[in-house]
Amino acid sequence: MRADTLLDETWSFGPLDRPDPAEVPDAALRPVLLPHVVAELGHRDWDPASWERTWLYRNDFPGPGEPGRRYFLRFAGALTTTRPVLNGHRLAPHAGGYLPFEREVTGLLAPRNRLDVVLDGRFDPEVPPNSANPSSAVDFWQPAGLHREVSLVARPADHVRDVFARPVRVLDAARRALRVRCELDLAVGGELVLRAELRDGPDPVAAAEGPVRAGPGRAVAELELDRLGAVRLWHPDSPRRYEVVVALLRDGRQLHEHRVRTGFRHVEFRLDGFRLNGERYPLFGLNRHQLFPFAGAAMPARVQRQDARLLREELNCTVVRCSHYPPHEAFLDACDELGLLVWDEPPGWQHLGGARWRDRALRDVHDMVVRDRNHPSVVLWAARLNETPDSPELYARTERLVHELDGSRPTTGAVLSADHDTTGFRHDVFGCNDYSASTGPDGLPRPELAPPRTDLPYLVSEAVGTLSGPAKFYRRTDPQQVQQGQAFAHARVHDLAGRDPGYAGVLAWAGFDYPSGNGNVDRGVKCPGVVDLFRVPKAGAAVYRAQVDPRRRPVVEPSFCWDLTGPSPVQDLAEAAIWSNADALELFLDDEPFAALTPARDRFPHLPHPPFLADFRAVTGIPELRVDAYLDDRPVLRRRFSADRATDRLSLRADDAELHAGGADATRVEIRVVDRYGAERQHTAGDVALELEGPAELIGPNPFPLADTGGTGAVWLRSTRGTGRVRLSARHPSAGRARVELLTRSAPVPR
Repeated sequence: MRADTLLDETWSFGPLDRPDPAEVPDAALRPVLLPHVVAELGHRDWDPASWERTWLYRNDFPGPGEPGRRYFLRFAGALTTTRPVLNGHRLAPHAGGYLPFEREVTGLLAPRNRLDVVLDGRFDPEVPPNSANPSSAVDFWQPAGLHREVSLVARPADHVRDVFARPVRVLDAARRALRVRCELDLAVGGELVLRAELRDGPDPVAAAEGPVRAGPGRAVAELELDRLGAVRLWHPDSPRRYEVVVALLRDGRQLHEHRVRTGFRHVEFRLDGFRLNGERYPLFGLNRHQLFPFAGAAMPARVQRQDARLLREELNCTVVRCSHYPPHEAFLDACDELGLLVWDEPPGWQHLGGARWRDRALRDVHDMVVRDRNHPSVVLWAARLNETPDSPELYARTERLVHELDGSRPTTGAVLSADHDTTGFRHDVFGCNDYSASTGPDGLPRPELAPPRTDLPYLVSEAVGTLSGPAKFYRRTDPQQVQQGQAFAHARVHDLAGRDPGYAGVLAWAGFDYPSGNGNVDRGVKCPGVVDLFRVPKAGAAVYRAQVDPRRRPVVEPSFCWDLTGPSPVQDLAEAAIWSNADALELFLDDEPFAALTPARDRFPHLPHPPFLADFRAVTGIPELRVDAYLDDRPVLRRRFSADRATDRLSLRADDAELHAGGADATRVEIRVVDRYGAERQHTAGDVALELEGPAELIGPNPFPLADTGGTGAVWLRSTRGTGRVRLSARHPSAGRARVELLTRSAPVPR
């Protein structure tokens, strides 16, 4: 069995200003925990000069005590070029920031070991997605660091290196099977037996075994488990997963065990849309960047998983595009568990380099597919890099490689809308970043969609963003008309796609704001997200929050703030949209009837749940708003909103009640000023003073500049080595005090 020892707790770190890392004294380095970013980052104004240099990470760890095993250093992700040195031995470097790599160190370990990792954070034009231009030429910042986990992996001398569990003939229950392809790494070899078992929790479902005869080196063996008609199919509404346990044996004795998870589902893109398990399924989603304030990409697994939960359970997305690089593995695990479909994509953005660059891009495609092909959530491989010019030679290679590694999923690639009619597209599904626009009745830009192609399945891979909507920025500090305009723009593209089955769906731009030095930026942040950088939904998210079956969860979500006296009062809106999945809404001011509303289906006939439009321009004073929602003539939800700022209060909310001790765990704490009923209050001035007690550290500023973020923000709490109660207290000059508590416990021992 593979045994991983995480090397995340005992690092020291600092700049490297000499050619030999061994010359750097320990006293010149400071202790850090992984994942880690090399620069001190805020929530805006990132400066690439702060990370674009060479750095040193050092880890002293005891040697393993098990003879006869082989050992590998595994780096899950490091930006950008990594040069490890173990006990004075230089290991092969790795150039590339988003995919794992391993180095065997079996003969190099000692009772006490020193690992020096030289990390080059400079912008290397030979590494995708980079180009010869300055780093701002890429649409997203790439702060350097060991931003994912590092571990020492122990395996037997003869072991199973990789397993691909591929469901086949899924739609034919009588012939449904699982094809298990195993890559073996053999130091001895000889007469071996390979056994594979499919399990549903602890219960065995099916098994198969066969002999393997191979000498030392790499070998591939395949088993097929059949008669699987009783397995339940994986679907977003019921994401059932199974475990595949592969054992390698010699003379009846187990040498090694390798486990993966899989799900049984069938995906198909046609000219009339996307089909999952034989039925048409609409793709309704967003693009995601994995960048966070204060930490760059260096957030631990729990935080990465939370993004998937937000997209699937709060925004009701059925699909996410991992733009424009492969995500943390924990994000994909969460997508599997939650039923969120995934477009997986190698690093790339508008540039193709020379031969060395292209070889690395091909390596990235290979490593992405091999890492992620057991995830049932992944339904598309990008075999073409985002918005790049055509390259018949390169993209013939990537297309062939993807289908060799995994013939069960289609390939795709996102092209600029100017290339909508290209004849050089050689992948299975045409992806178009469509920023077409027209002028709306209000004189502002509004998004349009080019027609789907008739020769290829068609998916809108980007839309709206900062290029085809009514504004270049969508911030809480902007007027309410701008903020609400984002909701209307996103509703429009999904409604347009719903008019023609030739659209498989829309992946709008974007799920989250992200730091950038390219294009429409506000103090180093692009603001096209329907969720801000702090992972708090904006007004634009209201359309997504309402697109859910009301019997599962009734929703009443205004894309405005009930503010009648602030710098941008609701009376400024000619149409104030309340997004709901109800049949009818009744509005009251101070509990007196004000309006009875029905959905605006004339405006959005193909959106499952259109908005309800109200007119508050004649409202005076500061009355309370009450919204009653009805389904089948029955009341299902009531929400209240206060306009009286005197009753506003400070709110803290943690995403999790517990953390694992040790440092490789964190949770977000949302900081908001809310009205008396808990609804968001924007345009609140003043800083929030924070006080932290217990075994955790604060990731974020103290005090927190609430005025800069429109009255809403977040910090993260990261565990330390201790266990116990953690308390975060907050104080605001006008909104009062708030407190949140959680526990840190010892992490469970890995199986």
